[in-house]
Amino acid sequence: MATVEKRVGKKGNISYRITVAGGIDSTGKQIRMRRTWEPPKPDMTPKQIEKALNRAVADFEREIEQGYRLDHKQTFSEYAAYVMDLKERTGVKPRTIDRYTDLLKRINIAIGHLKLTDIRPQHLNAFYQNLAAEGVRNDKCKAIAKIDLEARLKELKVSISKLARHTGMASSTAAAAVHGNTISYEKAEAIAKALGEKTEAIFDIEKDSSPLSNKTVLEHHRLISTVMAQAEKEMLIPFNPATKATPPKFERKDPDYYQPEEISAILDALEKAPLKWRALTYLLIDTGCRRGEAAGLKWESLDLSTGIMTIERALLYSPQRGVYEGSPKTGKKRTLRLAQETVDLLTEYHTAQLISQAAYGDAWIETGYVFTRDNGDRMNPDSVTDWLNKFSKTNNLPHIHPHAFRHTAASTMIANGVDIVTTANELGHASATTTATIYAHQIAEAKAKAENVRASIFKHKVPQ
Repeated sequence: MATVEKRVGKKGNISYRITVAGGIDSTGKQIRMRRTWEPPKPDMTPKQIEKALNRAVADFEREIEQGYRLDHKQTFSEYAAYVMDLKERTGVKPRTIDRYTDLLKRINIAIGHLKLTDIRPQHLNAFYQNLAAEGVRNDKCKAIAKIDLEARLKELKVSISKLARHTGMASSTAAAAVHGNTISYEKAEAIAKALGEKTEAIFDIEKDSSPLSNKTVLEHHRLISTVMAQAEKEMLIPFNPATKATPPKFERKDPDYYQPEEISAILDALEKAPLKWRALTYLLIDTGCRRGEAAGLKWESLDLSTGIMTIERALLYSPQRGVYEGSPKTGKKRTLRLAQETVDLLTEYHTAQLISQAAYGDAWIETGYVFTRDNGDRMNPDSVTDWLNKFSKTNNLPHIHPHAFRHTAASTMIANGVDIVTTANELGHASATTTATIYAHQIAEAKAKAENVRASIFKHKVPQ
């Protein structure tokens, strides 16, 4: 049975403290739950106040009876910080936590100040609509040097490779900045910090005013849903408002992959490429592995005598953490057999690396990775994309992205009759369902081809 106590504040404002019994604690003492209720409108009549108060008392009693302890004080931003800590402690990957942290910047501006129990689907729908509007990007996206960085480095007696090591970025990215090419704001910020300057003092900043993509808006929605689902699970809110919101639809695009003649042109151009990059690109084409998995490959996971490679780690990069070692995306290791052409190149590269190691002597950094910087240190996975961009421009090839090799490997397997489960295992997908979803178009084409082959039997029917 609830009790209600009327209270009058110093300024004459009226409120009611509702007390409800919430069971017995471990010492046998009765637990009392309290909530303060105020009339929502100042001009309510006594009868209206009584009716609304009785409804509030009944709602509170029902919440306690059902086990709810609705949190009317904690804001979304406060609770989201708790959930992020919880995720990190329960083993969510650092890269995911970093992405959540970036997404929360916009989310907290929009709804961070709202109490958990006050958030409604309408708040979320308005937020999603705002994200899809032009000019919503408030981050500084691109930067280009406005001073002679090469001269500044000479003045400081700092080489490009040393700048790259100090900032944790790829040498090609540092070189691009020095030579006046556009780089990301985060990289510019790291360079400025290394040189002891403010970013805006040495870089012109280009802001991107285009609206966020539906995919990015959906990422915000899913994170909000994750936070609110935890609050619902802990019985701090009666329902998850994100499940009743209407985020934009995301239509998955057909994956980009290379035609046989394009792969042939790439392989021809690779004949003139440095041995390390030629071997790495062959590995990407051959296996369809992710760029971080290629960068994270160690010699101990590669048997050149049998051509067996085990993918069990990846090198990743984030502005917050720099380059760090993590597990493959699904957390599972997988084993692949390499083509002989790839094995031959890796064998040649291994010999060249041993010669380079001997030349460096004590300056060599032994990391055990297959693909390294010149001094043996681990490489930034971004450098794979940077080098392929430069390679495609130099050789007048279509834009080359490492993930397109992955799609090419998948499409080739599917087109040649490799089953979905095997294809999923080769690519390191979480399940065959993932593969079937991404490559639905290619699977449909393979099925149509199979149907035509089966139907061809009737064309050979001998007339009676």
